[in-house]
Amino acid sequence: MNVFQMQCRMEIKRMLRNRYFVFWSLAMPIAFYYIFTNVVNTNAPDPAAWNAHYLMSMTTFSIMGSSIMTLGIRMVQERTQGWSTFIRVTPLPDHIYFIAQMAGQSVIHILSITVIFLAGALINDVSLSPLEWFLCGLWALLGSLPFLAIGTLIGMMKKVDTAAGISNVLYMGLAVCGGMWMPLEIMPKMMQSIGYWLPSYHYGSGAWEIAQGQMPNWKSILFLLVYSIVVMLLSKYIRRKQEAV
Repeated sequence: MNVFQMQCRMEIKRMLRNRYFVFWSLAMPIAFYYIFTNVVNTNAPDPAAWNAHYLMSMTTFSIMGSSIMTLGIRMVQERTQGWSTFIRVTPLPDHIYFIAQMAGQSVIHILSITVIFLAGALINDVSLSPLEWFLCGLWALLGSLPFLAIGTLIGMMKKVDTAAGISNVLYMGLAVCGGMWMPLEIMPKMMQSIGYWLPSYHYGSGAWEIAQGQMPNWKSILFLLVYSIVVMLLSKYIRRKQEAV
């Protein structure tokens, strides 16, 4: 347990120094939130509901990006710098190393959620009950598991440039097609059909429903759970194949 705690603390310190975290997880989502709620005229029939809805979109957008890009690119950097090879010759178990990275990333997610929620309250006076704030934050934290798994999958790549390019495309594609930038209902039918099968849509959907005073749909929970298991198994398989080589 002491080894795990020390590894978690180290991962948190390293992430706070990462410029990708500051940009993708904080600056960009808050900027988008301000633009799409105060600059762009969305003609929303209920501005207060739209402000709360889009705040949850940008919160899940932030956590998804941090999971895929910050974690994934950092893991590739560690591989290219020989850090992962060094870890294998230490007494630190391999699974502790990966779990600590995901746990450390989750602690950073708590910071992101808190900062973006505060931004929403200050910019647009978003008002939810204490229970709704808590449940939205909890959903954003727990629902990030499939994207953390995708981050570890990105981390299996051999080149930082390749990982950065693919993670950027994947991140933006999931955000746009998952309805995080604009409601899926106003998109073309084909985009809607694709979006309903993406983990990003179900991730955002749970937060949107909680902000409306409802509970997440069981389908969203099931989708995220299945995606998590499948991607983690795939990541584990690829890691073992690489270690065998």
